Amino acid sequence: MSTTTRRLTTAQALVRFLSAQYSERDGVRHRLIAGTWGIFGHGNVAGIGQALLEAGEDTMPFHQGRNEQSMVHAAVGYARQLNRLSAQAVTTSIGPGATNLVTGAALATINRLPVLLLPGDYFATRSADPLLQQLEHPVEADVSVNDTLRPVSRYFDRITRPEMLIPAALNAMRVLADPADTGAVTLALPQDVQAEAYDWPEEFFAERVWHVRRPVADPCELAEAVRAIRAAGRPLIVAGGGVHHSEAEAALKALVDATGIPVASTQAGKGSLRHDHPADLGGIGHTGTAVSDDIARTADLIIGVGTRYTDFTTASNTLFQQPGVRFVNLNITAFDAHKLAARPLVADARTGLEALTEGLSGHRVDAAYEAEYRAGKARWEEVVQAAYRAEDSAVPTQTQVLGALDAVVGDDDVVINAAGSLPGDLHKLWRARGPRQYHLEYGYSCMGYEIPAGIGVQQAAPGTPVWSLVGDGTYLMMPTEIVTAVQEGLPVNLVLIQNHGYASIGGLSEEVGGERFGTAYRYRAADGTFSGAPLPVDLAANAASLGMDVIRAKTVRELRDALAAARASDRPTCVYVETDPTPTAPPAEAWWDVPVAEVASRDAASSARERYEGHVADRRRHL
Repeated sequence: MSTTTRRLTTAQALVRFLSAQYSERDGVRHRLIAGTWGIFGHGNVAGIGQALLEAGEDTMPFHQGRNEQSMVHAAVGYARQLNRLSAQAVTTSIGPGATNLVTGAALATINRLPVLLLPGDYFATRSADPLLQQLEHPVEADVSVNDTLRPVSRYFDRITRPEMLIPAALNAMRVLADPADTGAVTLALPQDVQAEAYDWPEEFFAERVWHVRRPVADPCELAEAVRAIRAAGRPLIVAGGGVHHSEAEAALKALVDATGIPVASTQAGKGSLRHDHPADLGGIGHTGTAVSDDIARTADLIIGVGTRYTDFTTASNTLFQQPGVRFVNLNITAFDAHKLAARPLVADARTGLEALTEGLSGHRVDAAYEAEYRAGKARWEEVVQAAYRAEDSAVPTQTQVLGALDAVVGDDDVVINAAGSLPGDLHKLWRARGPRQYHLEYGYSCMGYEIPAGIGVQQAAPGTPVWSLVGDGTYLMMPTEIVTAVQEGLPVNLVLIQNHGYASIGGLSEEVGGERFGTAYRYRAADGTFSGAPLPVDLAANAASLGMDVIRAKTVRELRDALAAARASDRPTCVYVETDPTPTAPPAEAWWDVPVAEVASRDAASSARERYEGHVADRRRHL
């Protein structure tokens, strides 16, 4: 029996294959690969580049990027906004273009977010050897720079023959659509193989729908979890990013409404409940609220839902201090469900929460416990109000910038951040009103994520106001995709806060005896240190030179007006504000383990070590 074939290059076949892939969950379909970002060089211009041109925008939309790392960030922002049900591809040339993908790939995999990477590679035939940008390894001739992507990819393959693409492409889609195994997927494409023709079976290009499963809880695990919750006197739910990825917010609310169990959220899980729900205690851990951390210290059962339990969440294993505390972990991955010696509940977050609600029918926490955490929540709201309060004529502090933004945004706006001092302030203070409003990349906390991620979110949610919040340090890392926002007419709003250095690490440096060394953006003084006058850098002018509309705000009143104008604009707009450096954020409510020099000649480090040893004594292993 003969099979119908189509003669195409490997690159042409890959593009056509990707255009026919769909995901499906709960009966709703999405394009699995909705578009391709690219920067072309000799390693992909005649292969993937030509294939994208030939396919056309209707088959595979193309997005022109300015930096390879930021293209991955944009794709990750897109996938997160769409709950991992749709992703984008990123193609680069061989060499520095490919290695620039590594940071973005690590971010995607750590955050369990799908992105397809298509870097060019050396000649598989070795007909040109060594070629431009080829890494020559003296004892491993098949190693290329793309091997740096292996440890940060959930799936990696190098396509050295055209026919190898068929199983590799299918495996790539399997991983991208797997909620328990997703992350960065890399198909390294030797440039000669990209351009090589092959007779492809027509079945390879047939439409495929990849079902995104919702596994249900094992009955024995579910029964154990229900027993543990019913027996607990002070249970606390820790909501992680899995609540959002599973679209389980309504299921979480139903469980909480029925049982009265309070909810604290990780950076990825914030917004799982609206901020004004009586049981929402806000962020947890080192950057958490006082009420969340106080309840966590005395909780006898922690119910993790879709969380990885990072060191910020657990306060480096010092937060959960009740002697008999136990854990129940609802997670789609067994790896995370078993953390902290927990009773695992391996299931989709939504189906797991629904099963728990049914199993806990008639159960509710003690009224005194509800009254306790509600009173703590009310006290914390007063802290938030004080941090946001400002005189109209004042130069705003960073927390007052957040207060001004809070007064402008709507429930469906998306606020994006990743690094610096803003994540801590946002986790403590931001009042999330919708499940997609709070978009913090804190698995990798990658400076430079915010602007390209804003582009990806805007692509995924056209018409939604998007706010990328950055300090001057983050802005200088990666402002280049502003050009892309302008080119594509994407009205991303950039809130650019100028504080003349690495404010977050400067504060941390002071805490751990580093005396803010190397964290200020200043001229060198006579003694050679960076302690002279601030640098005369005009970042607002820079943003304007890249094509953004820029509004400068000097006072709280001007800031409010500028934010309102930006939200109303249909153009990419930057609101630039120099802040009052006076600290107005609440202090950390829990510790974070950053090791301090055990011996030092400077008093600051010696004193910091004494404080460190006091905190280390509170660390525990949960067995």
